[in-house]
Amino acid sequence: MTINCSGKLISLEQPKIMGILNVTPDSFFDGGKYKDESSILQQVEKMLNEGATFIDVGAYSSRPGALKVDETTELKRIEPIVCLILKKFPETILSIDTFRSNVAKACIENGAAIINDITAGLQDDKMLSTVAQLNVPYIMMHMRGTPQNMQQQTSYDDILKEVLFYFSERLSVAKALGIKDIIIDPGFGFAKNLEQNYELLNKMELMGFTDQPLLAGISRKSMIYKTLGTSAEQALNGTTALHMVCLQKGAKILRVHDVKEAFECVKLYEQLNA
Repeated sequence: MTINCSGKLISLEQPKIMGILNVTPDSFFDGGKYKDESSILQQVEKMLNEGATFIDVGAYSSRPGALKVDETTELKRIEPIVCLILKKFPETILSIDTFRSNVAKACIENGAAIINDITAGLQDDKMLSTVAQLNVPYIMMHMRGTPQNMQQQTSYDDILKEVLFYFSERLSVAKALGIKDIIIDPGFGFAKNLEQNYELLNKMELMGFTDQPLLAGISRKSMIYKTLGTSAEQALNGTTALHMVCLQKGAKILRVHDVKEAFECVKLYEQLNA
């Protein structure tokens, strides 16, 4: 339960918070909020002060139906942001939300520490070997298809069985290539309908069979606001409620938009289990 982030050993025995920084114009909740250096640095500082261990930077929106972004545009968006953050806050542990090996390599060479891949290496056949060569922690997520078509790929005979099989296969490939620190993400909202998201959440502890730390990314997602009949903007309370469930089911990292509330949730969970 320890991962090596650029020489810093981070224990996941106590759950950690990963703050989300989307530098995209079209992310489902915070798209377009962080357009300039000042707003980006203010948000990073806020998340670090509120208890984030990691900051996850993404320049390609993966919301359902999102527009495709070419590799050049993604790099042009994200590389200066990595440099900007690490110049101002050099101790920050940056995670890079990308499925492209060239983007991953460029960001790690500029000081980022973790790769967060929504496709688990299935969209870029060089990703896993690149991560192995870079010797950085790797977050692999379950999904089918692409953000553009994933919501048409929600037919499963047994979703838990199929997700577990997916991870067993992906882990086997990643470990054979020499990737040491691997975190798995069930991929809530990715090629899953409302009922399937809750079935996976309800059985998430069974993913512990992999012996890899679990990351839960449910922050303000439609599985919350559609159930409550609200919106992403009104989904903070529901997010916090399900964060506690994720922690009880074994999540070691919560990937969130709202760090303060998630950090408080972790503190209460730890007190409950003291």
